[in-house]
Amino acid sequence: MRELILLRHAHADAPAIGEDDLQRALSATGLAEAQAAGDWLREHALLPDLVLHSPARRTRETLTGLGDIGAPAVCEEAAIYDASPGTLAALTDTHAEARRVLLIGHNPGLEQLAALLHSGQSGSYRGMPPAGIAVLEFPAGTSIEPGVARLARFWWP
Repeated sequence: MRELILLRHAHADAPAIGEDDLQRALSATGLAEAQAAGDWLREHALLPDLVLHSPARRTRETLTGLGDIGAPAVCEEAAIYDASPGTLAALTDTHAEARRVLLIGHNPGLEQLAALLHSGQSGSYRGMPPAGIAVLEFPAGTSIEPGVARLARFWWP
């Protein structure tokens, strides 16, 4: 069974005047959240084969804050930043060879993707807090399609 782990980046500092949104750093709270998320992933043996993350500083810092999550392949994907659920699903499906993928990104795309893959509808779903994790399981041999995933776990700090 394939698993997709969705992780919304942890709390970030408010942007400074003139600061590019991509350069926003994690706050002290966010750093603690990222560490707690890593602890939770290790506690549940949810170590990924592949990590996909946006080019935003806060997603890179969230990944670093997780600590040791094995030695997964890591890919920065520009398409994750400000992506629709369809874009995220298509991107994830291009990595069908990975058994467990960790996608670190942003709302509203992540929460809409979780809803779409689980229920078949993205609607106005609101349920991915900063550093929130949704673990979706896919039946063997299925591609990433609306409504085929089972929401196996959901956690937030």
